[in-house]
Amino acid sequence: MNLPAAQLAQQLRKELRPLYVFHGSEPLLVQEAVDAVRAAARAAGFAERTSHTVSGAHFDWGEVLGAAQSLSLFADRRLVEIAIPGGKPGKDGAAALQQLAEAVDGSDSLLVIVTLPRLDRTARASGWFTALESHGVAVQIDAVERQQLPQWIAQRLRAQGQQVAAGAEGEHALRFFADRVEGNLLAAHQEIQKLALLYPEGELGAAQIESAVLNVARYDAFKLGEAVLAGQVERVERMLDGLEAEGESAVLVHYVLAEDIRALARVRQSMDGGKPLPMALREQRVWGLRERLFERVVPRLDGRALARLVHAAHVVDGIVKGIRVPEWPDDPWQALQRLAFMVCRQMRAAA
Repeated sequence: MNLPAAQLAQQLRKELRPLYVFHGSEPLLVQEAVDAVRAAARAAGFAERTSHTVSGAHFDWGEVLGAAQSLSLFADRRLVEIAIPGGKPGKDGAAALQQLAEAVDGSDSLLVIVTLPRLDRTARASGWFTALESHGVAVQIDAVERQQLPQWIAQRLRAQGQQVAAGAEGEHALRFFADRVEGNLLAAHQEIQKLALLYPEGELGAAQIESAVLNVARYDAFKLGEAVLAGQVERVERMLDGLEAEGESAVLVHYVLAEDIRALARVRQSMDGGKPLPMALREQRVWGLRERLFERVVPRLDGRALARLVHAAHVVDGIVKGIRVPEWPDDPWQALQRLAFMVCRQMRAAA
């Protein structure tokens, strides 16, 4: 059974199933989901808990199966938690998980929680995951994307009895908050809790938020690519500064930007050759948010402008590897910023 993450609380109030599987890339949200099941389990009389973390190929799955099958002298209801940080249980683990899923089905004395990282399509189609999904409740927990972050912050504030001012002031405060915590949801959660300690319930002004919220943002080079394709100049500048400060490789950042530029050029070339946009995007393996961003701009991008961007990406490839180029900055990060801004301008013009 697949269940949207937003419906977990409602499902737990309705009934407690014997098996829950959480998979996703956001540790805070996964942990909160696990805590919700634990609380429901305690209320239902599951007094004993064992925890197992799968580490390496030599992990003893017999210990997990033994914990699930044995009964305690002091408690007749047991919670067994299995964390698989690598997302791959191995051959023995796959067999054990399938066995466990079948054994727990319909049980009222055993509750199993399995936590996994974000899984690709192949893992989700595997026999062991299909077994878990069939006999239990599988919840995919997605990361909170940047465009969703202000609303997420507002919801968390409301849950603790606080809210931003209505209108433009409140929107500005939420954008400021999101900019300061982007890519670091655990820190965002902590900053929200700090506001509850600093200020009483009620309305928070923009000045209160700006004075209290620390800059704890963490940036991802691949998210930078999405910001560039969206033409978000201020965010791109902030992300580049953050990536440099965090010690990210300039070569990796260039790779992300250059791959997007080359993909734009190839998709445009395919369209000019008569292929429809959806087919061209599939051929270049452009999916998800990147697909939507490409769909918005590619039909209006000029082939000559894309050729200039491809040439600029080639130039910056040399700069990040130590080659000086006339009329370009010698500093790799300054060159990357110039390249990123060139793409941003083309994206904004085509949008």
